[in-house]
Amino acid sequence: MVRRAGPCYASLMAALILPLAEAAAHLPTRGALIGLDLGSKTIGVAASDPDRRLASAVETIARRNFSADAARLLALAAERQAVAFVLGLPINMDGSEGPRAQSARAFARNLARRIELPIGLWDERLSTAAVERQLIAADASRSRRAAVIDQHAAAYILQGALDRLRRIGPHSQK
Repeated sequence: MVRRAGPCYASLMAALILPLAEAAAHLPTRGALIGLDLGSKTIGVAASDPDRRLASAVETIARRNFSADAARLLALAAERQAVAFVLGLPINMDGSEGPRAQSARAFARNLARRIELPIGLWDERLSTAAVERQLIAADASRSRRAAVIDQHAAAYILQGALDRLRRIGPHSQK
């Protein structure tokens, strides 16, 4: 694994944390990815197929403490033989990073200390709003929307990342 210094924090940790386009160079050509929509109370989780064509909602983790949350994420990654994580980075509409983005980056740094899988950061602007509109259009009840919104947002984030990786092409991946 190539190590880079600088804002990706890779020189200090086991796992690389990079913007998705840069992380692509560190991914094998096949293997599932785990998508994460990080919230203050929950973590939405999605997974791709090994060929990275389709993202599917997996579950919503009710956040307890970092150790328990990380253990569940690592178990899900192992079950699916994942090769990387894609973490939604909540960028503000003006392109700046606020407290939520800083929290996502801190979560990535902490997770990177426990894993060796690369973590690709993906702009998740409006993902939850888009998923909410889709669920309303599908006539999902308010309680049903609340139960699945985070995992569907993770699938939305991951699908966007998969589509971007396809546009980058296999020349960027190992």
